[in-house]
Amino acid sequence: MRISVIGCGYLGAVHAASMAHLGHDVIGVDVDAAKVEQLARGEAPFYEPGLPELLTSSLATGRLTFTTDIAAAEGAQVHFVCVGTPQKKGEYAADLRYVDAAVQGLLPHLRAGDVVVGKSTVPVGTTERIAEEVAATQVGATVVWNPEFLREGFAVQDTLHPDRIVYGLPDGETGARAKDLLDEVYATPIAEGIPVVVTDRATAQLVKVAANSFLATKISFINAMAELCEATGADVTQLADAIGHDARIGRRFLNAGLGFGGGCLPKDIRAFMARAGELGVDQALSFLREVDSINMRRRVRTVDLVREVCDGSIVGRRVAVLGAAFKPDSDDIRDSPALSVAAQMGLQGAHVVVTDPQALGNAERMWPDLRYAATADEAAKEADVVLLATEWPEYRSLDPHAFGNVVARKVIVDGRNVLDPVAWRAAGWVYRALGRP
Repeated sequence: MRISVIGCGYLGAVHAASMAHLGHDVIGVDVDAAKVEQLARGEAPFYEPGLPELLTSSLATGRLTFTTDIAAAEGAQVHFVCVGTPQKKGEYAADLRYVDAAVQGLLPHLRAGDVVVGKSTVPVGTTERIAEEVAATQVGATVVWNPEFLREGFAVQDTLHPDRIVYGLPDGETGARAKDLLDEVYATPIAEGIPVVVTDRATAQLVKVAANSFLATKISFINAMAELCEATGADVTQLADAIGHDARIGRRFLNAGLGFGGGCLPKDIRAFMARAGELGVDQALSFLREVDSINMRRRVRTVDLVREVCDGSIVGRRVAVLGAAFKPDSDDIRDSPALSVAAQMGLQGAHVVVTDPQALGNAERMWPDLRYAATADEAAKEADVVLLATEWPEYRSLDPHAFGNVVARKVIVDGRNVLDPVAWRAAGWVYRALGRP
C-alpha cells in the first residue's frame, strides 16, 4: 500500500521507516529541508536505538523516500498525521498549529476513498473538527484517529510490535472501509496477535492522554510517599516493592526520584486539564494539578538534598550531574528534570558540570550557561558532590571504589534510586536518595 507520513519528527520518522519495513511504499513529508536531507541519507535527526539501522534498511528497499513537497502525498491511500502538539506558551492547552497546517496542506491532494489517520496526541474534539474540514472538500476522504504509544528508547519496537492498536472510526460504511485499510496497514502486527481496539473517534483521542495521566499519577503517588518516608524514616523503595506485589497495583512506574519529564507526560496532563476546563468538567481532572505539583516539587527537593550534603550551602561547591536527557536511551531534553535541577543549582551559586552519553549537544544549545563534560569521570573530577539525575546504564554500573578516586569528596545523591546504597557506603561514600534513610 502507498502511505504518506506528514511530519517526520520523532513520531513520524520512526513510523515512516517502520511502515516501509512492513512492506508499504512510504513517502515522508516534512517542512524542515535539513531534516529531510538527513533522513534521506539514512541518518536519524535524534538518538533512538535501532532507528538508524531501520532507516538504512528501509531506504535500501526503495520503499521509503522523504521530501518537503506535500504534493508528493497525492496518490497515497492512507495519510498519517504525525506532527507535534507542544504546550502553548504561557498556557496549559495544546498548540494545534502544526496539526492544522498538516491537514490544510493535505486537503488539495486527497482523493475519494483516502483515509487521513491522526497519530498526534490531540485534545478530544480535534478529530471531529478536522473531519468537518475534510468533508467540506467533498472528495470523499475519511478521518480516523490511531493514537501512538511510543516510549522513547523503545520506539522502533513499540511501532513494529505494539502492545495494542487503537482505531477511532466514524460509523457506517466509511468507518468499515477505513478499518479494512488500517487492517491492511497493520497486517503484520495483527497477525502476531496484537489486540486491535476499535472504538469511536472521541474515545480514541482520549486513550493516549488518559494512559499518560494514569502513569503520571502513579509516578507522583510514589513520590508523595517518598515525602512521607523522609518525614518518618521509612524507605520508599521497600515500600514500592511491598505494594508492587499487589497485582492490582504492580511495581512498574513506582520508582521514586526526580520525577517525570520529556515531551509527553508533562504537556499531555496539562493539555488534558485545559480541555476538561473547556468542556466544563475541569473538576474531574483537578487531581492532575497536584500530580503536576508533586512532580515539580521533586526537583526543588533534590536541590535541597544536595544542599544538605554540602553542609547547608552549595555556593562555590562543585557539583557533577550525571545525566541531561529526561530519561536514558534518549537525547531528548524537553522538560528534563536533570537539567532543571542543574540550572537551579547553578543559579544558586554552585559550579555545575553536566555529562550525558547522548544529550550533550542538545543540552548545550538549550542551556549554554551550564558547563559540560564528555564523561562521568571528567564531570566528577574534584567534585564535592555527585548527583545521578538520569539512570543511564553506565551510571548505574559505576564502580564506587574507582569512581571515588576521581572526586574531592565521596558524596553522592541518587536522584533515581537506582544505586546500591550498601555497596556505595561500603566504598566510603556518603549516600543519599529521595525517600530513603
